[in-house]
Amino acid sequence: MAHSMTWVLRASACAAAVAVQLTSPAKAAGEEKPQAELSRLTAEVQAQTKLLHDQEARIEAQQSEIQDLERRLDNELASLRGTGLGQTASSLSSPPATPGGPVGEAPPQDTLGRAEVQAIPRELGVLTPAGHLVFDPSLEYSRSSDNRLVFRGIELVPGIQIGLIEASDVNSDTVIGTSALRYGLSDRLEVEALLPYVYRNSLIKVVEQRDQSIVRTIQLKGHDIGDAEATIRYQLNSVKPLRPIWIASLRIKSDTGKSPFDIPFDEFGVATGLATGSGFWGIEPGISFLLPSDPVVIYGGLAYLYQIPKNINRNIGGVYIGRVDPASAIEASIGFGFAVNPQFSFSLGYRHDYLFASREHIGDTVQRSDQLHAGRLVLGMSYRVTEKQLVNLGFEFGVTKDAPNMSVTLRAPLSLLN
Repeated sequence: MAHSMTWVLRASACAAAVAVQLTSPAKAAGEEKPQAELSRLTAEVQAQTKLLHDQEARIEAQQSEIQDLERRLDNELASLRGTGLGQTASSLSSPPATPGGPVGEAPPQDTLGRAEVQAIPRELGVLTPAGHLVFDPSLEYSRSSDNRLVFRGIELVPGIQIGLIEASDVNSDTVIGTSALRYGLSDRLEVEALLPYVYRNSLIKVVEQRDQSIVRTIQLKGHDIGDAEATIRYQLNSVKPLRPIWIASLRIKSDTGKSPFDIPFDEFGVATGLATGSGFWGIEPGISFLLPSDPVVIYGGLAYLYQIPKNINRNIGGVYIGRVDPASAIEASIGFGFAVNPQFSFSLGYRHDYLFASREHIGDTVQRSDQLHAGRLVLGMSYRVTEKQLVNLGFEFGVTKDAPNMSVTLRAPLSLLN
């Protein structure tokens, strides 16, 4: 269009010049126009021609600026794809994200992208940017129940039993307060330290049917620090549009909590308290991914927990406990996060734990536990209170018999250094 306008203006100038050349002789013949008038008109045509050249140069410069702006816009949209950011003028005026940026904390105007990834589980979320320190306290409550019916005896005919029938109803409540610190060594590497404090309460009702029914109620409690943990996470690849971001992790779990073998027992070998830790050191390598797919971020992860065996070598209730090989576990998860607005986001996912059988040397025998499947439906919400403060609320609902009935986790991560 700019070139068409230029040709029209040039044609008009040429027509004016021709008109001057055609009419000037007639006027000179009839009116003897002075030579000065012809010179003036010639100067005007030259000025108009110069003006046309200047306008053409300005149009070409404007077209170049428009092309540069379009390229910047395309690059900016590509960098923001999948982060949930609105296409606002303020967001588009910021520089494009550098490689590795979306895995760390985004610039202040990138509040929605940060809130979106914060809605997913902590161990599968984004990394902490270089030089940033985040204090991440949390409070978790879980509830589980188990009903069992045990028959020890013989069954003469269906429905007629001789022996001992024992039914138990176990309801357990657990509250875990956790203090965690995360620090970004670089935009691709972060470290985390975590220390929990555990409170447990179990109410056990046992009904024994012998000659007459006997009902016993047992209440067990336990509270102490749990197993401290340290984790390192590293982003394996750079950020590219429509490509997953892969993050490798390595978690080390200590045995600082009260071991199941350290709690008190009565003369019959029945526990009179509850443990707050596993009693074993563990190491858990894992890998996870984040896949931006505007306006959703898909996440997933796979991890393997190996707990190191050790010799207990203790008599508990008159029974000698030797070497114990605790259960290892495989954990897999998948889900997505969705940003509703710059402050609020939510996530939905599924997590499944498969626990291998454990082995215990008890006396002269080797006992093996059952393998367990714990499947949980995971829901999460995140709200940005300030640029440095987030509030997350997570829910887990057990969908297999080995999983806890439900749990609720409240987190409030706060950025201390940035």
